[in-house]
Amino acid sequence: MKKILYLECNSGISGDMTVGALLDLGADKEVLEKALDSLNLSGYHLHFGRTKKCGLDAYDFDVHLETEHRHSHEHEHDHNHDHNHDHEHSHEHNHIHEHDHSHEHDHSHEHDHSHENHQPHEHRNIGDIYKIIDRLAADERVKAMARRMFDIVAEAEAKAHGILLEEVHFHEVGAIDSIIDIISVAVCVDNLGVDKIVVSPLAEGFGSVRCQHGVIPVPVPATANISSAYGLKLRLTDNEGEMVTPTGAAIAAALKTEDRLPSSCQILKTGMGAGKKEFKQANILRAMILSEEEDSSGDEMWVLESNIDDCSGEALGFAMESLLDAGAADVWYTPIFMKKNRPAYMLSVICKKNQIESMEEILFIQTTTIGIRRHLVNRTVLPREKRTVMTQWGEAEIKVCKYKDREFYYPEYESVKVLCRKSGLDYQTIYRNLQREE
Repeated sequence: MKKILYLECNSGISGDMTVGALLDLGADKEVLEKALDSLNLSGYHLHFGRTKKCGLDAYDFDVHLETEHRHSHEHEHDHNHDHNHDHEHSHEHNHIHEHDHSHEHDHSHEHDHSHENHQPHEHRNIGDIYKIIDRLAADERVKAMARRMFDIVAEAEAKAHGILLEEVHFHEVGAIDSIIDIISVAVCVDNLGVDKIVVSPLAEGFGSVRCQHGVIPVPVPATANISSAYGLKLRLTDNEGEMVTPTGAAIAAALKTEDRLPSSCQILKTGMGAGKKEFKQANILRAMILSEEEDSSGDEMWVLESNIDDCSGEALGFAMESLLDAGAADVWYTPIFMKKNRPAYMLSVICKKNQIESMEEILFIQTTTIGIRRHLVNRTVLPREKRTVMTQWGEAEIKVCKYKDREFYYPEYESVKVLCRKSGLDYQTIYRNLQREE
């Protein structure tokens, strides 16, 4: 059984929403706190609690900076600059916490001020971020995951501001709160031990938000750059304001391993992380652990198809041989009629997902096609094995297939052909003799 983490971003995504959803899903809070302690950062404490969003109970994770009373996750704009700018940063869009005090709040994780005393919004470059991540007491895969998230944000900001990557200076995303968010996501995802991660389209609002330099459009440039570079799908809504932060987009881009959910699966557990805004729908990020049953009797394959009316028979024959040599499970031609009543062939190929690119390359190079369709199919395959049998005319190979308590024997064509030529007997006689040998 494979475990799939599914992030359902119907109300956007941000760093704190993701951490809350993962903790609600079962990530170990003590493991997270121990990992964050190893960073030796001061100036903050963590809030672990619960709140309600549209009547739904959700996990409320937040980073409280000790020099401020409020923290603005939904405005994690990574407005970064080159080294020559004078930086004066302030939270332009702080939110008001709306915690349900009927729930238990755990204001824990106070830090010893003997730790490294960074100011909450000291400007850091990507190298400074790497040094902090290197102190993390966790496996290298966790550190690599955190670095990748920061790399994605830095690349997007460099493009947005027209500067080199090493010139990017992080303001809010490099501040303690966002460092904690990103590293916490990496720790929690690793702790859950999932095999695949699927991210839904990201719901985004409209309008504009105010940053240090003025008013910028939604989605903000960094979020738009990340979505474009990593193929994230945005679903625009009629909610005014930002729903997908750059940090949230970077998390989605870094974590996603699959483009879609399996056709069927079972929900094992659900977690919900609370956002800090109020929309007409619940401002939550829902995360699910799904199980995908492995079916040994079948597997998923892809069918590639192309209609061709201007290619010679010789070229089509060579294309088939090339596709089979490259590992295609099967290749065939179907006679069809195309536009202007032209006789043509539909070329069909069955292959695995990781073979699609190599198969399409052969089709484009070895035939005259200019377009290829593809669709996912499931197939049921009987268990099989090859056996070698000895006959009076020599050795031959037989394919043995099993179905429940029955076995079927299919002599291989090449073996039958060789024995026919040796013996002078007809094909059917040799074929039946080989079946009896079993």
